[in-house]
Amino acid sequence: MSTTLSASTLLAVPMAPLIGAALAGVLGTTFGGNVIGRRASHTLTILGVLVAFILSAMTLKSVALDGARFNETLYTWMVVGGLKMEIGFLVDGLTAMMMVVVTFVSLMVHLYTIGYMEEDKGYNRFFAYISLFTFSMLMLVMSNNLLQLFFGWEAVGLVSYLLIGFWFNKPTAIFANMKAFLVNRVGDFGFILGIGLIVAYAGTLNYTEVFAKAPALGAMGFPGTDWLLITVICICLFIGAMGKSAQFPLHVWLPDSMEGPTPISALIHAATMVTAGIFMVARMSPLFELSDTALNFIMVIGAITALFMGFLGIIQNDIKRIVAYSTLSQLGYMTVALGASAYSVAVFHLMTHAFFKALLFLAAGSVIMGLHHNQDIRWMGAVRKYMPITWITSLLGTLALIGTPLFSGFYSKDSIIEAVHFSNLPASGFAYFAVLAGVFVTSFYSFRLYFLVFHGKERYDQNPDAHHDDHGHHDDHGHGHAHDNKPHESPWVVTVPLVLLAIPSVVIGFMTIQPMLFGDFFKDAIFINAAAHPAMAKFAEIFHGPLAMVSHALFTPPLYLALAGAVSAWYMYLINPAVPAAIGRALRPLVVVLENKYYLDWFNENVLAKGARGLGIGLWKGGDRGVIEGGVVNASWKLVGLVSGVVRRAQTGYLYHYALMMIVGVLLFMTYFVWLAK
Repeated sequence: MSTTLSASTLLAVPMAPLIGAALAGVLGTTFGGNVIGRRASHTLTILGVLVAFILSAMTLKSVALDGARFNETLYTWMVVGGLKMEIGFLVDGLTAMMMVVVTFVSLMVHLYTIGYMEEDKGYNRFFAYISLFTFSMLMLVMSNNLLQLFFGWEAVGLVSYLLIGFWFNKPTAIFANMKAFLVNRVGDFGFILGIGLIVAYAGTLNYTEVFAKAPALGAMGFPGTDWLLITVICICLFIGAMGKSAQFPLHVWLPDSMEGPTPISALIHAATMVTAGIFMVARMSPLFELSDTALNFIMVIGAITALFMGFLGIIQNDIKRIVAYSTLSQLGYMTVALGASAYSVAVFHLMTHAFFKALLFLAAGSVIMGLHHNQDIRWMGAVRKYMPITWITSLLGTLALIGTPLFSGFYSKDSIIEAVHFSNLPASGFAYFAVLAGVFVTSFYSFRLYFLVFHGKERYDQNPDAHHDDHGHHDDHGHGHAHDNKPHESPWVVTVPLVLLAIPSVVIGFMTIQPMLFGDFFKDAIFINAAAHPAMAKFAEIFHGPLAMVSHALFTPPLYLALAGAVSAWYMYLINPAVPAAIGRALRPLVVVLENKYYLDWFNENVLAKGARGLGIGLWKGGDRGVIEGGVVNASWKLVGLVSGVVRRAQTGYLYHYALMMIVGVLLFMTYFVWLAK
């Protein structure tokens, strides 16, 4: 039985996508003279990600079946005092699972992009970006120290900025990528403070060494306060996760990021970047287990995100934004599980969600292509007749999302609800209500989208904006040119990834719930203090297998809440479409609040941004110009000039003037010494 993994093999996993990105980004663009064409660019990047996926799958097999592990430093960058800054890998069950999810979803997105970006002028550049993103995410999840984690953390943020603003001639895309960049900087400020506190008090960046010192950190107080040091560290780290994983109130960047091409929505905003925060908290479980305050904070933030972001999905009409708000809500579910100390459940839902949410995003892109870049679901309808593969895969993804028994989402979402139910933290009551109510909300907006897009009457001819597309450049994208308004099925490079993502969306939960939640898969990756946080231990007592979980669901609220949401959407949008309009009129004030997204964007732009601008102007004019330039720099030279002007008058150049001054000086000294003698 193998117990170790090859360092060279593991190094090849992130390096393969990086090499593909470098070749396509340099040789396939104007920067490198366009030496290679489109076919070569996508072949090189897909080959790199394929190699990474195969090696990741082999690694997962070794980890799961043979118990193989790896935790070594590959390169020491520098040593500052006693602090080592290193590059290394930690591969256990958590890392191996993330490697496979990242590379598989990335591979599907690469294949899908061949069809979706077929005639875009930035074709090669886009492949270089998504391959570089894959490298960055792999470095993040494979790291064995906080320095490398932070490198991957910032690298995925940088590449997401490039991808969201890929169509850099589109003002809304530029605004969206700047918004994402700035909001993530807020979270990252907290994240780096948390890392700094760990370095200051633990003296190391290495995970294993930090976790070994966790009990000592847990006993320390934060200087000048009554707070525990570990609580401050954990909250700072989680603020970083709030930005990256789009938790309230740092969620505002994610819906606007839909301005980028659809493939990146699946890659960044479903399976990889936004789950980095969830992964990080799970990896840091030995620290978070020491602070109930931090866990309560995490649970409350997750509950607010899960429920209130779901409400926003109900009133959206853009197909991609509905799926985006669904992502926000599901990230909230994962965060609630983290707060309940059900780290394995959070990561389990991360995995299942990656497959069915990537499927839903790519299916939405297929619909957009088939409808000649119309994204408004009000002007769709009956698409199932024209796009059967997209229809079936979308239905499977939707059923997984709402938690239909036997589908992957059922096992992970119901596990979260059970874990919160068994949690003993004060915030668990509110969180339990939020995740239960969220089941109905999720089902309602999901089937609203499904029924309006794939069923009902055809409404293509009623579209007032028949030439609307998701990036505003028909000339850059071949799918904008069509001679009729009827939908059409997407090419095989689009439908094959849909089918391949649909398979795990259905079966992966059934196959993996036992080892991931109640087996040894995460035994040395996730730590839980069962005595203080017994949720998972109590859940294990009532779990009797995946089939028994289905039969148990027949007597629990989530199944009927999901069914009620689906039936409500069916009645309101297929049988009696007048009902939603009547409800909208009756609840108009609430609808206005939802349409304005709880006025958080208004607050950020008009209070925070303008306040920061006013503060900046005040510091510039009052501090920089007034104090520094006027009071320090200019005043100093003026004082020197004034003194010089006075002293200069004594330099006449006449010898008798100098002799007189010497005599006067001698007389003064004599007078002084005579006075002292008395």
